[in-house]
Amino acid sequence: MVLSTAARSSRANYGQIADKLEVGNLIQTQLDSFEWFKKEGLRELFDEINPITDYTGKNYELRFLDYEFGDPKFDEEECRQRDMTFSVPLRINTRLYIKTGENAGEIKEAEVFMGDFPTMTREGTFIVNGTERVVVSQLVRSPGVYFTASDDRVTGRRLYAAKLIPNRGAWLEIETSSKDILTVKIDRKRKVPVTTLVRALGYTSNEDIRRLFAEVDNDNEHRYVDSTLDKDVSSSRDEALVELYKKIRPGDPPTVENALNLLTSLFFNPRRFDLGKVGRFKLDKNLGIPEEEARQRALNKEKRVLENEDFISIISKLIKLNNGIGEADDIDHLGNRRVRAVGELLQNQFRMGLIRMERIIKERMTICDAATVTAASLINARPVVAAIKEFFGSSQLSQFMDQTNPLAELTHKRRLSALGPGGLSRERAGFDVRDVHHSHYGRICPIETPEGPNIGLIGSLATYARVNEFGFIETPFRKVYREVDVPRDSHILTGRTAAKDYPQAKVAAGDLLDDAAVKRLQTAGLVEAVIQPWVSDDIVYLSADEEDKYTVAQANAPVGTDGHFTAPHTTCRSHHLYKDQPITDVDYMDVSPKQTVSVATALIPFLEHDDANRALMGSNMQRQAVPLLVTEAPIVGTGMEVHAARNSGELVINRLPGTVAAVAYPEPPADDRTTIRVRSGQDSPYGILVRPDDGSPDIWYGIHKFVRSNQG
Repeated sequence: MVLSTAARSSRANYGQIADKLEVGNLIQTQLDSFEWFKKEGLRELFDEINPITDYTGKNYELRFLDYEFGDPKFDEEECRQRDMTFSVPLRINTRLYIKTGENAGEIKEAEVFMGDFPTMTREGTFIVNGTERVVVSQLVRSPGVYFTASDDRVTGRRLYAAKLIPNRGAWLEIETSSKDILTVKIDRKRKVPVTTLVRALGYTSNEDIRRLFAEVDNDNEHRYVDSTLDKDVSSSRDEALVELYKKIRPGDPPTVENALNLLTSLFFNPRRFDLGKVGRFKLDKNLGIPEEEARQRALNKEKRVLENEDFISIISKLIKLNNGIGEADDIDHLGNRRVRAVGELLQNQFRMGLIRMERIIKERMTICDAATVTAASLINARPVVAAIKEFFGSSQLSQFMDQTNPLAELTHKRRLSALGPGGLSRERAGFDVRDVHHSHYGRICPIETPEGPNIGLIGSLATYARVNEFGFIETPFRKVYREVDVPRDSHILTGRTAAKDYPQAKVAAGDLLDDAAVKRLQTAGLVEAVIQPWVSDDIVYLSADEEDKYTVAQANAPVGTDGHFTAPHTTCRSHHLYKDQPITDVDYMDVSPKQTVSVATALIPFLEHDDANRALMGSNMQRQAVPLLVTEAPIVGTGMEVHAARNSGELVINRLPGTVAAVAYPEPPADDRTTIRVRSGQDSPYGILVRPDDGSPDIWYGIHKFVRSNQG
């Protein structure tokens, strides 16, 4: 960054549409995700492996309790200068139960050092071995169940299949054949009739199985359950278990006990199978459970494994689809793709390290002496430290930060990649997954993507987009009120126009509602009042799934100063269709015309007059511009410049209101207690001295000037 002596340029806004929502912190997704990892992600991991016992389970039991991160040993600037990693120590409290020998019943508690952990800077980056790195968010298929359709090559008939994808564990695929036989593949092994799996779950007789699906399997031309039962060679639960075992583990001797243990570990053991809260939420929603109930069930950790009812519901829905009831899922819809941000990527890597560490602890428990054993002697944190080091050093998603200019830095932190571990490979990715989808509106920029083999696989978050607790991208809308709850929202009614006669309250359609009219509506005991559609400033964030239920007007819809639409019809989008609709159908309205595009694209003046291909090139080439020695404001701007600059991490931003006392001021001595030093993170002996208005100590801000960046 360079310090310009030019006075701040005044901006004249010639825009027709005022933005109703301030652009927030553009790197908030990165900061929030890392904060989640520190507070909740690690806690989940330690809960997963608690307790660790020896192989017999009779001698020792080790539990991980609460943990804390210490303070960094060196600040960011020192780490850059000395080629070190900006990290904090992780310490965890442990409790060791000794169950054997003379010390049986003894409990030893101790704090154990788990290694130094790279931590995020305020700018959303990591300093690893002296260089700044960014962890790019990954866009992956969400866990849950998906129903897909394909046409049979011979008969041309549309047949449906179901695929259950967990967060961790075995996949389950159910297919329909042209002969009406439903088959299941567990963990991509050989097919078995689906009734064999149902029988193995405990529904033993043919009559029990027919009764389970009697409501849905009612098409006389296609009897799916009967056709599948005819193909099923098992007649009891034991036979079904053995049959499944033969297909999943063809080389091993099939016994009923082994088969039952295998089935239990595949789908009902939380250590081997985990739907995750997202998987449970998506599974329940797809199987018809109301959204609020699905949210509650997703937060219940006991629901993270499968239940018998889940298998039955999936098969039932598949039969319904084959009978022509319902529609297949669109796997490219953003309701079915979610963002794995830095916190979740780190959690997955940390889990691998913990599993290796758990194995070492178990081995040490078998050879240690009960009299001298301690938690510190059992725990070897090296596998965890190595896993994290490997992630930052060699993962496809941990990237050397692009620091060509401030925009390049900001865009890198907001990037979304479909590549990487657990994602797609550019060789296998077809046209559909790369293409712009209607659900990208306001969530992923349709313009900013690389040219070449990565086109469509790497994108950028839209300007106002944010990531919710389940990892789905949300975008904001202004709520349009048509019916108002009179007892609860009476304040909304004042100043609105009635759209219906209410003789009991002496209100006619077209009347402007003042305080007295609203009072009369309340006194009349009305529960709901219909008003002419009114666009409020209430902001609601919707995911792609939720948005599909509503009709949304564009940001340029004609609205008067009172918030009412000025035309009887307006252009709206509903699902993937754009059409002129009456204003009485509108549920929400866009907050800004630039909410569809990314920060880089929103910096292009008169973007609407650009060809999309040239706009793509413009978005990418802005990031390659070499910064000026003396900064200069653009003659024509779009209003996004200030937000891009503030959030880039390159500006010195004052923390408190105050007066600039000195510029290019030498750093105060270390023993000067009256001055708070805020290092810029760069090697500069000069800075800006600010005197806060509240009388607190002066603040010295180090400035970035003529310093080395990642680009040299």
